[in-house]
Amino acid sequence: MADRLKGKIAVVFGAGSSGEGWGNGKAAAVAFAREGARVACIDISQAAAEETAAIINGEGGVAIALAADVTRQASIDSAVAATMTRFGRINILHNNVGVTHMGGPVELSEEQFQAAIDLNLGPVYRCSKAVIPHMLAGGGGAIVNISSIAAIRWVGYPYFAYYATKAAVNQATVALAMQYARQGIRANCIMPGLIDTPMIYKQISAQYPSVEEMVAARDALVPMGKMGTAWDIANAAVFLASDEAKFITGVCLPVDGGQTCGASGVG
Repeated sequence: MADRLKGKIAVVFGAGSSGEGWGNGKAAAVAFAREGARVACIDISQAAAEETAAIINGEGGVAIALAADVTRQASIDSAVAATMTRFGRINILHNNVGVTHMGGPVELSEEQFQAAIDLNLGPVYRCSKAVIPHMLAGGGGAIVNISSIAAIRWVGYPYFAYYATKAAVNQATVALAMQYARQGIRANCIMPGLIDTPMIYKQISAQYPSVEEMVAARDALVPMGKMGTAWDIANAAVFLASDEAKFITGVCLPVDGGQTCGASGVG
């Protein structure tokens, strides 16, 4: 266990995985702990949060598991209050919850469009609303939001609401960074490219004839030749949350194997 986050308290929303393996939030929570942070693992699934917390505690770290629905402010407030009761402060807020729905405005239902707003953009607002007062009281903190390269590029999938809401996450991050820069709060976001996580097998694979073809096609679109992993996102999150990034705020960082360097973002 290293010490880049020693003494810090991190809250990770979306700390469970949406299937077997390592999702971005699960990896981030464990990576924070391995760098010395104590972590509140928060997920809509109590069981998923407990699985992540058990990994951290099993490695000698300190973590608690909490359930929260990020579409409900009261639920978030309750999880944040429980974190404060246990740890007394919050230094790092990591927002990792998101959803994809395929389709443009013609194909998307009103419910799917609203769900994208509630689950992709809503947590940045609601979780910040709950956590920032505690950060201000404690003298500052670091916010890391998970966006997507879909915020700035067409990536080949017809998911109108995902593009729109992830673009909003980027600018919401900038707004947070600028408003609170003089009060010791930094805000940055990570824009993952094509990452091999459990979510793609649930939400993306139907776009392909088979899972194997999905993996091959996504690997082929990455200039470095292969999709990234959740640990690539987690390592970036650790850096942005740490004092090594103390002069970095308002940044939307691609972690994409070079994909956004292409003109279209799709190869």
